[in-house]
Amino acid sequence: MVKNILVVGASGYVGSQLVPVLAQKGYCVTATGRDLKSLSTRSWSSLDNVNLVQLDLSISRDLSSILKNIDVVFYLVHGMNDGTDFVKGELYSAQNFSDQLKNSQVKQLIYLGSLQPVSAHSKHFIARKKTGDILRESNIIVTELRAGIIVGPGSAAFEVMRDFVYHLPIIITPKWMASHNSPIALENLLYYLTELLKLTFQNNNIFDVAGTELLTYKKQMQIIAKLAGKKIHIIPLAFLTPNMAAYWLKIMTSVPTNIAKALVGGLQYDLSANGEQIQALIPQPLLSFEQSVSNTFAHENDIIDSAIWGFDKDALFRWQPDYGYYPKQAGYTLKTTVSAKSLWKQIQLIGTQDGYFFANILWRIREWIDHLVGGNSLKRYRRDPEKLALGDQIDSWKVISIKEDTFLSLLFGMKAPGLGRLEFNIVDKGTYRELDIRAWWHPAGIWGLLYWFMMMPAHLFIFKGMTKAIVKKCNTGKQSR
Repeated sequence: MVKNILVVGASGYVGSQLVPVLAQKGYCVTATGRDLKSLSTRSWSSLDNVNLVQLDLSISRDLSSILKNIDVVFYLVHGMNDGTDFVKGELYSAQNFSDQLKNSQVKQLIYLGSLQPVSAHSKHFIARKKTGDILRESNIIVTELRAGIIVGPGSAAFEVMRDFVYHLPIIITPKWMASHNSPIALENLLYYLTELLKLTFQNNNIFDVAGTELLTYKKQMQIIAKLAGKKIHIIPLAFLTPNMAAYWLKIMTSVPTNIAKALVGGLQYDLSANGEQIQALIPQPLLSFEQSVSNTFAHENDIIDSAIWGFDKDALFRWQPDYGYYPKQAGYTLKTTVSAKSLWKQIQLIGTQDGYFFANILWRIREWIDHLVGGNSLKRYRRDPEKLALGDQIDSWKVISIKEDTFLSLLFGMKAPGLGRLEFNIVDKGTYRELDIRAWWHPAGIWGLLYWFMMMPAHLFIFKGMTKAIVKKCNTGKQSR
């Protein structure tokens, strides 16, 4: 009987959705990710039957303690956000894990791969196929599901199309808009994955998973636009190559650039699927693409009603359907030997007589701009001159998350096309500390993107200056004592 499950890649899109479903069904789940802090922000991280473990498969290490007593592994790792060498990284990680499985008592591995075109040179497809081949070398029974576009809030391929619909009334695209794909609803995919735990296989299997329709990308975007109440015009151009489109994506979508570039390389291929085999084994009502998009829109607020935003009611109230799901971000990280306590003491002085530590004139100019468009940023708020607490107002900012000596998150309160927050993060590395100051911005349509790119030079200049000013004040304070 399956009891203990290991989810490798629990911080990714499907993994973060799968873990709570498995936990709800009563399984004991070990959820792994490269960043333990990121895992701990998930709403399911504190469940009694969920155990968080940091695991970076790019580093070769003994995994016997993690694999001990595990019945089934879900392998959901991909490296599309790792840049140009993501294929090499993906295959190295898969090989490391496959080698470790050879000495384990794991009974089954379930791998989520990608639909494969008849012939393609896309790095994304090559990596997905070869990863499956490597995992099968472990001599563990491997069940591979091959999926195309997954329709759900946060799915990168879906969010790319959604961003284009919300950001542009006229969409210039490569000819790949005529390519076909077999999108599947997130809930249908999760049902297949969890129901596989009830089946026993004697051999390796590969199953296509798909929804009810084979649709062009153009048709999918038209359906998204209809349900969003948007009017769009799609103009395919023969000379606009996928590589050119990838650079365009960097500007027009909030989806991380590396992921978007990896995905767009595969959009020129038809990805049909025959899901009859798995549907015969695990029958379920399949949602149409239109139903899937409607369900996705209905759950868009899930991203804002989360620990990342401190479950803050003001953030939830201000969230709008046209805000980009993925945030743009800009910041600066500085290494220092100053103690975490000293850094934290200075950070808590934000908004006092020292203002914002650096380039205060720029902060004041921004506040006046807000005032001229009807904002209230000229009003000064500060409950306590030395310490901050959850919910505190600092001028136009609000403390939505705070952890002593470690982390501070402020909700952006000025008038602007989007929703943002400013984070101060202190990471103790033993012999030194890392101070990171970073803005996160969910743009509202094209105006939200233009606002972000207009502000980015100032952000980069200010955040670099802020980190250095905070460290300098800490050092000056030591000397004066």
